[in-house]
Amino acid sequence: MPRAGLNPDRVTELALAVLDEDGWDGMTLAAVAARAGVAVPSLYKHVKGLPDLRRRVALVCVREFDRALREASAQVATSPPDPVAPVRAVAVAVRDFGLRHPGRYTAVQGGDWARGAEAVDLAAASDAAVATIAETLTGLGLPADRTIDAIRAVRALVHGFVTLQAAGGFGLPDDVDVSFERAVDALVGGLAKG
Repeated sequence: MPRAGLNPDRVTELALAVLDEDGWDGMTLAAVAARAGVAVPSLYKHVKGLPDLRRRVALVCVREFDRALREASAQVATSPPDPVAPVRAVAVAVRDFGLRHPGRYTAVQGGDWARGAEAVDLAAASDAAVATIAETLTGLGLPADRTIDAIRAVRALVHGFVTLQAAGGFGLPDDVDVSFERAVDALVGGLAKG
């Protein structure tokens, strides 16, 4: 008989709590079972194992991530329209999400567990997040065949910045926020020039 109160959604919630405290690598079945107050085999009544649990957790995280990107983009309506503002806003939203929720940000990045027939919902959510980034780039007037390159450039710049900042890699005294703004401006300027 399954433990009262446990179901796939509750196990996912517990895993998210572990993720927030212990990071992606710390989110193990043993850690989730301990938080639930059950033995690890009891979790198998609700999830198919760690890959399944990671897919469930990542799905929640990717949806949160996409929502943050959409909200950031929607808040920058200007008159007259500034085609660069949504790109900047989304870059800032990615950085903020990554720094405030490092475990969830790692979950958004995917892995082997995020592919295959069992990851259809996760793949769709990931595609939606990428589409959100693509939407912000439309105002730059990029040719259609350069959109993927631009998405990759934005993701690479921001991900690299988040990863370095989170690891304490910016030890020089200059303002990190100013450096980020300048990096994004340089990227957007380069993309806009075509």
